[in-house]
Amino acid sequence: MKRNRKAKIVATLGPASSDADTIRRLFEEGVDVFRLNFSHGDPQDHVARHTILRDLEAETGRPICILQDLQGPKIRIGTLKDGGFAITRGQTVRFVPDGDGGDAEHIPLPHPEIFSSIMPGHAMLIDDGKLRLEVSGLGDGTIDAKVLAGGDISNRKGINLPDTLLDLSPLTEKDRVDLEFGLNLGVDYVALSFVQQPSDVIEAQGLINGRAGVMAKIEKPAAVEHIDDILALCDAIMVARGDLGVEIPPEDVPGRQKELIRACRLAGKPVIVATQMLDSMVHTPTPTRAEASDVATAIYDGADAVMLSAESAAGEYPVETVAMMNRIIATTEQHSAYQAIIHALDPEIEPSAQHAVSAGAAFVAKTIDAKAIVAFTWSGTTAFRIARERPEVPVITLTPQQSVARRLALVWGAYSVRSAEIEDYAGMVEQACKHARESGLAKQHDQIVIVAGVPFGVPGSTNNLRVAVV
Repeated sequence: MKRNRKAKIVATLGPASSDADTIRRLFEEGVDVFRLNFSHGDPQDHVARHTILRDLEAETGRPICILQDLQGPKIRIGTLKDGGFAITRGQTVRFVPDGDGGDAEHIPLPHPEIFSSIMPGHAMLIDDGKLRLEVSGLGDGTIDAKVLAGGDISNRKGINLPDTLLDLSPLTEKDRVDLEFGLNLGVDYVALSFVQQPSDVIEAQGLINGRAGVMAKIEKPAAVEHIDDILALCDAIMVARGDLGVEIPPEDVPGRQKELIRACRLAGKPVIVATQMLDSMVHTPTPTRAEASDVATAIYDGADAVMLSAESAAGEYPVETVAMMNRIIATTEQHSAYQAIIHALDPEIEPSAQHAVSAGAAFVAKTIDAKAIVAFTWSGTTAFRIARERPEVPVITLTPQQSVARRLALVWGAYSVRSAEIEDYAGMVEQACKHARESGLAKQHDQIVIVAGVPFGVPGSTNNLRVAVV
């Protein structure tokens, strides 16, 4: 299952993609990471999909990464009189902590943490930003807000508060139950919704305790402002452009996307670009030209992966959508401008042996026209460092850890293989040549670059670079 591209594809499973045949076809067409969305479906659905994926992994011999995406807190207004009413520009409405059958003077907002945190001038965006309000005053348990953009407001619509830092954990009681369920099932990454600050990641890290990688979804302006500290704590990032695009102006999203991808590359952490990438393919067999350009832009920006949501979970053409995304990525990476663009913002080499060896591997491989870089890694760190350099040749990552092999399926350029432990230098060269040949990435007499740490089996000890002939 060798891919003809380096960026990876994440696909969400759902009603349109739950049977074994469809999941197999998605994998064959190019999916590297399968997302289980715990905002939908019941536990039995997720167990069945997980079982199919692990059976497929055993059959093909290729590590498959499974991402659990937790729902997170959902902030919604309460129920309204007659199911809803219209509000108009310039009108002032009032939010109250509780009550049913509300009207413009008593819109229920059953979230006490909002009343203790919001301030005059803060924005309130209802129904994915269709209705826009600004807080004009605070009373004793009330919030008055002036309507900037009106329309129909109805029961249980979501509300976004881009200016307000809420004293609210990203893990609800439902999330905690789902998290333990997913960890017992054996997921490889857990995606956290509603991350606002570093402490949110610390809380999740404590519960996960190394049983899976922690992925922070960046969908709040506060998270963007704290991105360096969040990156230092988590294992991967998802640029969740849906909610982020509601809470910041649409014209700011492209620039923020580039900044976040750049920050992740500098930190050596995988980054997924998500939401509406090929959205029209939910109902049509081909994307718009703008959508194809959107996917290509993420690839030119250097994203490790791009993600399909409704397109693969509930769309009419899940397999065709994956095939299309695969073609867009491959064509983009083969374009004559790609290498110049991707290397225009190469990170500086950090003053450490590990980073110098990883950067040297990419340089040597290009200079001698090696067919592959073979990286031995115990924790995955060596692979992250090499991927950070965006080398022009494939990177075969060898690890004895099945969990690490699966997580590396998300990493740019990594052809992840579970291998036997190595004990000596000769064994290292032998294993590297064997896997380079078996992968089809190199043949007899080809040169490969080998990266490892001595002593073997010690995480973070990358200090050895070797050129070998297969």
